[in-house]
Amino acid sequence: MQQSYAALEIFSDKRIITRGHIHVKALPNSHLRVEHMVLWDGGVYQVEEEARKREEIIEKLRVVVKSWVKQVTRWKGYTDKMVENANALIVTFGSYRLGVHGPGSDIDTLCIGPSYVNREVNDFFVDRSVGTATNPHAHVPVMKFKFEGVSIDLLYASVSHLVVPDDLDISNESILYEADEPTVRSLSGCRVADQILRLVPNVESFCSALLVIFRLPGFLGGVNLALLVARVCQLYPNANPSMLVSRFFRVYTQWHWPNPVMLCPIEDKELGFPVWDPRRNPLDRNHHMPIITPAYPNMNSSYSVSTSTLEAMMKQFHTANKICNDIELNKSSWGALFEPFLFFRSYQNYLQVDITATDADDLRAWKGWVESRLRQLTLKVERCTIGKLLCVPCPREYVDTSRQCCHCTYFMGLRKKPGVEVGEVIDIRVATQEFKEEIVNMFSFWTPGMEIHVSHVLKNQLPSYVFPDEYRKRSQSSKSINQQHQNKRKINSEMVDGKPSASGCMSGGMSNSSSQLKADMGSCKTGYKRRRLTPEEGSCEESKGLSVSESESESDGLAKEKGSSLLQNAC
Repeated sequence: MQQSYAALEIFSDKRIITRGHIHVKALPNSHLRVEHMVLWDGGVYQVEEEARKREEIIEKLRVVVKSWVKQVTRWKGYTDKMVENANALIVTFGSYRLGVHGPGSDIDTLCIGPSYVNREVNDFFVDRSVGTATNPHAHVPVMKFKFEGVSIDLLYASVSHLVVPDDLDISNESILYEADEPTVRSLSGCRVADQILRLVPNVESFCSALLVIFRLPGFLGGVNLALLVARVCQLYPNANPSMLVSRFFRVYTQWHWPNPVMLCPIEDKELGFPVWDPRRNPLDRNHHMPIITPAYPNMNSSYSVSTSTLEAMMKQFHTANKICNDIELNKSSWGALFEPFLFFRSYQNYLQVDITATDADDLRAWKGWVESRLRQLTLKVERCTIGKLLCVPCPREYVDTSRQCCHCTYFMGLRKKPGVEVGEVIDIRVATQEFKEEIVNMFSFWTPGMEIHVSHVLKNQLPSYVFPDEYRKRSQSSKSINQQHQNKRKINSEMVDGKPSASGCMSGGMSNSSSQLKADMGSCKTGYKRRRLTPEEGSCEESKGLSVSESESESDGLAKEKGSSLLQNAC
């Protein structure tokens, strides 16, 4: 499949396209200095001492795995000669391999061992003294632990070698012979990182631009951003990092999705592993934002992007592109590009997903499962509303420190799609009920105490722990000032009318209304345990639909007027 350049044909600036390259004038050096100043001020660059410590830790980890594989070889009854030659490698991938890791970030590593040592718990070493956590049945089995204070994510791949050579070339497809799918997925991170560094025209410029892009909050993972930046580097091979950052947003603001972003042509090596190909695979045709990995087997690394998240990202791309244009005209600075996105001020309606477990270990497993399935909630909401309602997840979790139990919370912003009739009632009870059932019934490691609650909350009902302390203080101060102004207006009104105040009766009425609303919320905010609810249990008879309003005043009015009908999606 050939890469489409249609999105690049509508650029307004003059340039010459030669063999897929776009030649433009570079930004002034002052912009480059500003960019580096932003990185230093943001604490992105790590000091030399920390870099040296990480290198030492990786070397120590290599010694540990080599000692471990020799022990396993002896334990399995192999000869002394085999024990002596037994070997295992440690290779890095992710942000560390690409050279864009920051202070305090973890190190993604892969242990490559011989064919007779598999990833089962009995073989894959577990040292409780360093606080390891591993799930051999995960989609990509990973062990997480701290090594001398540095967080390590360690994957394992067993290759078809009795003795693993020190100069093993993981970029060669032969390493995939006789490998199972978990092994292929474990090897993919290293193979993709190596291919990215090989395919970009200037590694140093690529890393500098990627450092900036990594700082921007969003829904895309690290490998997706790396692939997007690498493609821009290919289009602008002579651009400095500042220019690459600017052109990043211009390119993807104009990109004609779902045209795929590819660094190289897709090749089928006929090893039996599926590759991304919408011509052959019907499911691949449903991908909204395909970003294709450059190493075999080529896959769409952004398969989880939905209609809602793509629209949210495109909106932010447009905003960032405008800021970059202003920077080029000296009308703005790089700091404007790093202003945080205020998720909890951007929507009037939210879904709140609360999960709880009996202890920290159960919560870690339960949370990982729920987080991996949140995409399904977005897709179910889009499907059951026929695309009328957009459901955008917040890309982080929240914890209420005032609660004693093991828990965490996820939020999703709800917004009607432009063009939907104002006041139209949208019912998403079926979507949330299906989601909760699937979450519990499909989790093989469910234990009593693992629960999930999904509820609808308005913007003015969001819990305080989702806001920074500074924002809460400003918000409380603002509310206090507004209340003083309202009291003054009431007093002035009473003085003009010359009538006694009925504020006592009014406040009593509002208090009752508020109490009723809270009662309705409590009755509809239901959870889900390890059993399938009957249709009668899974519905709220008084709830007729979800009315998602676009203005805060309208939301408040609906909250007071309709009460529990706003909360039916939690039932």
